[in-house]
Amino acid sequence: MSLVPYDDRDGWIWLDGQFVPWREAKAHVLTHALHYASSVFEGERMYGGEIFKLTEHTERLFQSAAILDFAIPYTVSQIDEACKQTCARNGLDDCYVRPVAWRGSEIMGVSAQASTIHVAVAAWEWPSYFDPALKAKGIALGWAKYRRPAPETAPTAAKAAGLYMICTISKHAAEREGFADALMLDYRGYVAEATGANVFFVRDGVLHTPTPDCFLDGITRRSVIALAEGKGLEVIARHIHPEELSGFSECFIVGTAAEVTPVSQVGEYRFAPGALSLGLMDDYARLVRREAVAA
Repeated sequence: MSLVPYDDRDGWIWLDGQFVPWREAKAHVLTHALHYASSVFEGERMYGGEIFKLTEHTERLFQSAAILDFAIPYTVSQIDEACKQTCARNGLDDCYVRPVAWRGSEIMGVSAQASTIHVAVAAWEWPSYFDPALKAKGIALGWAKYRRPAPETAPTAAKAAGLYMICTISKHAAEREGFADALMLDYRGYVAEATGANVFFVRDGVLHTPTPDCFLDGITRRSVIALAEGKGLEVIARHIHPEELSGFSECFIVGTAAEVTPVSQVGEYRFAPGALSLGLMDDYARLVRREAVAA
């Protein structure tokens, strides 16, 4: 399959308050964010012309920036509008949206308090994170080598670029072994999340999900919990030991990119995508479209 590089596409990107041609949206090689990971971002999806949970995503972008000790030089409403306009300018109504904020190139060193803060928004077509033909059958996950760090050692409440380095390494290793993704443990050895999605398990009709105390409490995660509870299902957030996976009947991951994706395997453990995971997959698909129609 021929891939189109992300720096060589047609379209427009919102950059620091104005639209620039896609190929001209550039940062210098000595940008602080490239060397010191001083960057935060969001991943959003537009369905039927409406970005799902847009303001929640934008608010989290601002919270992430504050955790990394910089302020975004716009308001939440201005970034919301930039996201909408970017999709419209590119003629998109079903797409992935990526706002990103970072420290610029004025200072090269660990301390860069006087750096200019830049913000960009890009949007592109991205139908499904996983192969749609395999999604309902369940994807296979391996185990990640690296663990999610403790909150005392990294800004784990931020959606920060640097926290994804171990995700890329882990997903690459999993793919080389024939898996679609990898499941990560946290610093204590509890189940945490996949490389870019939260995880749920099913036992006797009850949903169990890891407590997000050292990784993101995803916006999709919260939406799926609300859907499940709206159906009268019990949802328990707790610390989950990896050996407990042998006692769960179903497993699925959730995230903006992954949406709701059933899992058939995590390492040595097997699951059968069933009524709960498949039902929530369909419920979520209807939710995002329903909210688009209602808007």
